[in-house]
Amino acid sequence: MKRILSIDGGGIRGVIPGMFLVALEKKLKELSGNPESHLSEYFDFFAGTSTGGILIALLLCPDDKEKNRPKYSAEEALNLYIKHGTEIFSASNWRRFLSRFGFLSELYDDNTFIKILDKYFKDTKLSELLRPSIFTAYNIELRKNHLFRQQKAISHGDSRDFYLKDVCRATSAAPTFFSVAETFSLAGVRYPLVDGGVFAHNPAITALLEVMKSYNTFRIDDIHVLSLGTGQVKNAYRYEDFKKKWAITLGPSLVDIMTSSSSESIDYFLLQLFKSIQKPHHYVRIDPTNLSSINSSLDAASKTNIQKIVSLADRMVSNNERVVHRLAEELVENKKNKQKTPEKQVWNFLKK
Repeated sequence: MKRILSIDGGGIRGVIPGMFLVALEKKLKELSGNPESHLSEYFDFFAGTSTGGILIALLLCPDDKEKNRPKYSAEEALNLYIKHGTEIFSASNWRRFLSRFGFLSELYDDNTFIKILDKYFKDTKLSELLRPSIFTAYNIELRKNHLFRQQKAISHGDSRDFYLKDVCRATSAAPTFFSVAETFSLAGVRYPLVDGGVFAHNPAITALLEVMKSYNTFRIDDIHVLSLGTGQVKNAYRYEDFKKKWAITLGPSLVDIMTSSSSESIDYFLLQLFKSIQKPHHYVRIDPTNLSSINSSLDAASKTNIQKIVSLADRMVSNNERVVHRLAEELVENKKNKQKTPEKQVWNFLKK
């Protein structure tokens, strides 16, 4: 049985899946009877795009002293957004003015963001993460998808290994919001990368394909996917207004349209795929549809809006209490079964 946890991009709306993870981890501790239980113990594979990538990195980051133990709980991962969200998405009026009229290619200076990532991850490497995982990005020079693979970092050494803080910066380099991330592997190979949301805002299908390709033996009907969204944004753009806008002001709107359509399409494909093998319950998607109570912009990180997002997420968790309980029961039972009969997990690319 292979279990995948996948988390979408969505900027400050990462609070939404973050709150769900806190509730799920709490329920796992309750049902397992182990107050030290951690989400990283219950899934076989993890995938994240942008803000989802940061959450995954936090969950899988090893402790500084005990490398086989997680450094951050789900609640501590969520706190990055609560404590630092406003700082990350902070820009002076002058910078906003320059960006609006095309004198800057990105709205936010990434210095604060980089310092926060450095504080949380220090010199932790991709290869040191606790579980197999991928983080999405896009190479603008080679014009191809770039996947940061934890297992490739282990098997291929410095040429495919990166500092985790650089992985997080690259996967979340949303066009028009942050500058392109000039990222270097530990071997010094250069990669100019932008947010993985340009092709996989919802990385669940990328994770599924990675598991299918990489495990030496598998059956698709033995794969379970928990896919967490950051809320379905349904901003309507009137033809007349869109046509009159300056080209340089269309960037955020186009990012919104592109990421929303990508996420919805992948959700549809996966749902149909699991229905086709008569296992629709193997794919669980949690993604609130009504965001009317919040400012849904990925950079709407005022303290007031963050609290509104927390309230929205809390309501979402309450509405999904049965789902949380059922998931936790399945995860605890699955872990017990693995302990009785350990799976031999062989990765194809470890042999290459």
